[in-house]
Amino acid sequence: MELTGKTIGFGLTGSHCTYAEVQPQMEALMQAGARVVPILSYTVQSTSTRFAEADEWVSTIEKITGETAIKSIPEAEPLGPSKLLDCMLIAPCTGNSLAKLANAMNESPVLMAAKSTLRNDRPVVVSISTNDGLGLNAMNIGKLLVTKNIFFVPFGQDDPWKKINSLVARNELIIPTIEHALEKKQIQPMIVEKWRDLQK
Repeated sequence: MELTGKTIGFGLTGSHCTYAEVQPQMEALMQAGARVVPILSYTVQSTSTRFAEADEWVSTIEKITGETAIKSIPEAEPLGPSKLLDCMLIAPCTGNSLAKLANAMNESPVLMAAKSTLRNDRPVVVSISTNDGLGLNAMNIGKLLVTKNIFFVPFGQDDPWKKINSLVARNELIIPTIEHALEKKQIQPMIVEKWRDLQK
């Protein structure tokens, strides 16, 4: 599906080590003609790590998109009534946010935006990055797999020997996943090898 003229909500949650992977996808969405609205969890806004300072990430994201980031639940709530978003992407989606989404909890701007999008019968695309995807969060992945209008960026184990429960999406497939989701289709295959990519 053509992305020109589409408005994509780009929600980021606290998997800081994955930001360098998803940032190029944000740029690629812009190049494909989409309007990208950044939506940041409170963790993204406030946590500085060895990967970058918090305000540096916020500044970079706003510069890439040309949009002021949505940073609070009250700012995200109007996305529902306005029907602004054609699709909502959560990339990266941590295990914490995954669990809350699966259990209808709403305590961050990203989750508010996701629920607002689902309210409008529009797709939410999840790009997971979680150390317990095959642990306690496996049940939440299962819940979301059978939830209407939720679609997954293909994912797999990133280190089957050292982190046996860890699952990470292949973020280079974000755009084709969104294109399928806008047609209410799950891109296939959904379960892919991730660790081989990292060893190349």
